[in-house]
Amino acid sequence: MNKGTECTLSNFADDTKLHGVVSMQEGRDAVQRDLDRLERWAPVNFMKFNKAKCKVLHLDEGNPRHKYRLLGRMD
Repeated sequence: MNKGTECTLSNFADDTKLHGVVSMQEGRDAVQRDLDRLERWAPVNFMKFNKAKCKVLHLDEGNPRHKYRLLGRMD
């Protein structure tokens, strides 16, 4: 699962967290590429992501709150 990711990927039991610095457009693009990579990886490895539990945590007051997509869902 971690192979090829640009951001940090953390796994514990049945939880997966992807995090990265997104202060510039390149960071936002890297996060979205990794989400796309996970979306392709999951069915090949017989894994599903729970759409209802997928959340984005935006930190910092000046964060532009970019929208990310996973499983066709924007958040």
